[in-house]
Amino acid sequence: MANVTVRDWMHPGVITCHPDTPIDEVAGILDVKDISALVVVDAVGEAIGVISRADLVNARFVQPYLKHWAGMTAEHLMSKPVISVAPNTQIETAVEMLREKRIHRLVVIEITAGHSRPVGVLSVTDLARHVSESGE
Repeated sequence: MANVTVRDWMHPGVITCHPDTPIDEVAGILDVKDISALVVVDAVGEAIGVISRADLVNARFVQPYLKHWAGMTAEHLMSKPVISVAPNTQIETAVEMLREKRIHRLVVIEITAGHSRPVGVLSVTDLARHVSESGE
């Protein structure tokens, strides 16, 4: 894995929603796109949170006072702050971040015109796929 960067293994492109996106719409996007999380972005496109299928399940079944979704938005359930890396980050550094933070994905951020915009996601699924492909 020498000289492998996040850019080499990340899933390029990001599916996003806004903080005011209703939870039922978030669930629909996750289902239709067959993805496990959305990056929540503000009005200028900066990543401000992540909302995952696990967040929805926890809200629906684990936390009884949140079982009624009416009026709930991505902002209510998203994880924040965003844990992010640059595309040129060494893969070993990214793996250590995932381990230390006990999270399943990192948002890959590039600075454009003074704003940090999401350009990809590196998930534990991506890591597993590349490790099994390389035989490491």
